[in-house]
Amino acid sequence: MANETFIKGDVNILYIHDDTIYRPVACLTSNSLATALEVLETATKCDAGNTVKSAGVFSYSISAEGLYIDTTSAGAEVTKASHDWLLVKQMAKATVTWKLATGLTDTANYYGSALITDLNLDSPSNSEISTFSATLDGSGAIVLVDPEAGS
Repeated sequence: MANETFIKGDVNILYIHDDTIYRPVACLTSNSLATALEVLETATKCDAGNTVKSAGVFSYSISAEGLYIDTTSAGAEVTKASHDWLLVKQMAKATVTWKLATGLTDTANYYGSALITDLNLDSPSNSEISTFSATLDGSGAIVLVDPEAGS
């Protein structure tokens, strides 16, 4: 255990490209990347009594939760993406380009495209701060090279 390098969660920041720059998703309290590989099973008379498994479709989703801040009004924090900014993208049914900082020295970021499929705003009573959550459903592969580089 002497050579392990632990990656702290505060370096794994989710960004969404706004056609010019990657905006960090505002005031994140958590975010995650979930991947899955479909398993295809076959059973034939050639290999009676055995199930053969092979890889099917790769899929992924990203979830994020954060504090709700104003990112679209005049004078607002326009360099970040919060519920208001993400809602505009979702209502436009836009595929967004995302970046996830990994904290790794050899692979600094993951990139991909996704649809914002779920977006929730939680507005509690009293003086509590509103929060939001978002789910991005991946489209295509996760890549290690910025697809927006040179755009």
